[in-house]
Amino acid sequence: MRRELLQWYGLFGAALAWTGQHVVGFGVATADCANASRHWGLDVTVWMIVFTALGLACAGLAEVAAISILLETRAVEYDGAPPDGRRHFFAYGAALGNLLFIMAIVLNAVGTLASVGCRPA
Repeated sequence: MRRELLQWYGLFGAALAWTGQHVVGFGVATADCANASRHWGLDVTVWMIVFTALGLACAGLAEVAAISILLETRAVEYDGAPPDGRRHFFAYGAALGNLLFIMAIVLNAVGTLASVGCRPA
């Protein structure tokens, strides 16, 4: 059961981390620019740094999970007999996908932190 959970966390963990960071970052940036919520005093920079750090931590753990499954099943071919063949196949995809989501988290943070802020419509 532990290897099964590691496999699925390795496959989906970084994607969920990026999704959370993106949704919260978008929401905070929108709330900061809207007239109705501007008085809340949300600091986009602080929120984005915190959620970027959380997202990178979760995505890094997902990469570690994927690599650990990949190392556990290294003697099995990716098209081998289930369940180890399936785990090996997913671990390859997860290891590559997690790197892409880590870069998406970083790029999302850079884009939000480097933006010029609110512009009147």
